[in-house]
Amino acid sequence: MVNETTADGRSMAQLAALLADGTRASFCLALLDGRAWTAGELARMAGVAPSTASVHLTQLVSGGLLAEERQGRHRYVRLANPGVAEMIEDLAAYAPRIAAPIKSLRGAKAAAALAHARTCYDHLAGRVGVLVVDAMAARGLLEPGWALSEAGLRWLVDLGIDVSALRSTRRPLVRHCLDWTERRHHLAGSAGAALCGRFFDIGWITRTGNNRAVRVTDSGRRGFEEVLRISPGDLDPPAAAWSGGGRA
Repeated sequence: MVNETTADGRSMAQLAALLADGTRASFCLALLDGRAWTAGELARMAGVAPSTASVHLTQLVSGGLLAEERQGRHRYVRLANPGVAEMIEDLAAYAPRIAAPIKSLRGAKAAAALAHARTCYDHLAGRVGVLVVDAMAARGLLEPGWALSEAGLRWLVDLGIDVSALRSTRRPLVRHCLDWTERRHHLAGSAGAALCGRFFDIGWITRTGNNRAVRVTDSGRRGFEEVLRISPGDLDPPAAAWSGGGRA
């Protein structure tokens, strides 16, 4: 995952140790949005001192999980590559589900939106991501064993995606990624990333703020229904459950 040498028990233990700390794991989860964050932003997100964040980030960079770039006095970090992002998402899916206390209606809505549709590094995740996979399979675009059919490859081209360019990269064309909220697989790999990017480009999805949540637009509802036969009603996020009492 991190390098191309043969892994053994010791190297696996070293990798696991990097993520065994809650602060470092929180940093990696935050970086699943695909952006580069400053050390200060990550420190504020995790509620730790900047000096503490700097130590943890140095360990993650040295361990190959993060890549860094310095601009002036600012230190920016991002996940090292798509493979690391997929590993983090897989681990999140297998981790025990602990209901975090939601203290406001706004927080409940944000959690519901994140579960419904979000980016997982550079591909589409959440319920909408799983709906896309189901629809592709139903139309014969995605074959059993997670391979694009000839019809699926033509479909990508019709959407304006350069399939030959995707095949020229070292990244797998198609990979399944276990969704941590749906507990089913969504589409990753270079094709999954290209589809998500194309959905943004043509305005079918849009970001809702600074987190990973995305929203399907009106044109997206029409587009997903036309090309994948996904019901527009399934693309709307569910109403957030809230039992905190008081005024909304």
